[in-house]
Amino acid sequence: MRKAIIFMGLIVFVLAYAGCAEKQITKSEGTASTQKEQAMQEQAGSQMTASLKDINFDFDKSNIRPGDGQILSGHAAFLLKNKNVKIVIEGNCDERGTVEYNLALGDRRAIEAKKYLVKSGVDKKRIKTISYGKKNPLDPAHNEEAWATNRRDHFVVK
Repeated sequence: MRKAIIFMGLIVFVLAYAGCAEKQITKSEGTASTQKEQAMQEQAGSQMTASLKDINFDFDKSNIRPGDGQILSGHAAFLLKNKNVKIVIEGNCDERGTVEYNLALGDRRAIEAKKYLVKSGVDKKRIKTISYGKKNPLDPAHNEEAWATNRRDHFVVK
């Protein structure tokens, strides 16, 4: 059963990753004015993304900690105020464990943050999730401090 769940998480990751590649190809086919508008939107999205702070997780856990719940409440307030904003929650893990296990754990972490935002009133259609497992560490060191930093959900405005 556990292997089936991990396999399904891997399939979801591959399909989500493939979908992202299609969007990039489509963007490059636009006109010059459309590309300029997209660049402006991406810049605005980057600025908004910077204001959405990451949340962190305990080792091998996906539950939202109380302090991180406060951060998510702030994200929910932002999203409720800005009804046209959509986000992607990127689930991340530290380097320990297998690729498959960390993809599944990162997925659970992103889904928990999404559940929190939806319970706070944000439309679930405005939130996508993806797991990067251990692929995108913020801190490349191999110690407890780095691992704690890398166990996170990152929020990207789309």
